[in-house]
Amino acid sequence: MTKFETVIIFSPEIQTKSLDNLIADFKSLISKNSGNIINHEDWGLRELSYNIKKFNKAFYRFFQIEVDSSHIDNIKKDLNQKDNVLRYLFIKVKSHQELPTKLVNEKK
Repeated sequence: MTKFETVIIFSPEIQTKSLDNLIADFKSLISKNSGNIINHEDWGLRELSYNIKKFNKAFYRFFQIEVDSSHIDNIKKDLNQKDNVLRYLFIKVKSHQELPTKLVNEKK
């Protein structure tokens, strides 16, 4: 399995319950594709560097996952179909960074 660090940016208009459901859907999607979520962090509502779909803020979630590289395209296709997902990024890494990340420490 390949290690990835993933950031998903969600619409700021989404309700907390819907956001929790989307995150649960993502976790089950990883499981369906024979992957594991090692860790995750809530980076909260943050300002965007530029507007995305007329939004200047969005909810950020960070995930450390292990999944076979051949399944990433399936995961991306599913994320593309979700209206409340503004952007996502999958970065292949040799090893996961230690948590908490700098962004979480920055909030304190």
